[in-house]
Amino acid sequence: ATSILKRQKQLRRKNVRFDQVTVYYFARRQGFTSVPSQGGSSLGMAQRHNSVRRYTLCEFAQEQEVNHREILREHLKEEKLHAKKMKLTKNGTVESEEADGLTLEDVSDDDIDVENVEVDDYFFLQPLPTKRRRALLRASGVHRIDAEEKQELRAIRLSREECGCDCRLYCDPEACACSQAGIKCQ
Repeated sequence: ATSILKRQKQLRRKNVRFDQVTVYYFARRQGFTSVPSQGGSSLGMAQRHNSVRRYTLCEFAQEQEVNHREILREHLKEEKLHAKKMKLTKNGTVESEEADGLTLEDVSDDDIDVENVEVDDYFFLQPLPTKRRRALLRASGVHRIDAEEKQELRAIRLSREECGCDCRLYCDPEACACSQAGIKCQ
């Protein structure tokens, strides 16, 4: 008779493949698990994926290139919009109704040169501003954004700013918060 443990090992399939990429897509939800560096709600994803797509390695690389180029285009448009607003307001020192009225639609695609930029050298994740995260949540069908999370995240960000102890020149282990927490004096 064979062991139950050995039988289970024989039934397992190996899922590692090097000829394709499987991508699972999830709906966007309010996060509750991360702390954005700026205020507002965090972004998260649904518990279960809503679609799956399989790519060959070449197809996936092409798909990533297209996605990254689009993200880069949007990023460059935002930079161009910001530059236009700064020019109209003399670097933020003068009020300008024209600057206040500018939107991304006012930046022409002709002003953006994405084709001559090596996307892999330029592509990086950027923190999303609070308004943009809120807009993404609303566009994804989140009707009620939990406001308590905003306060909790603010408290976490504040607590992260208060790091270390009040020791000066020498450490008094009986009064040192670091020492009492079992870490080296900060």
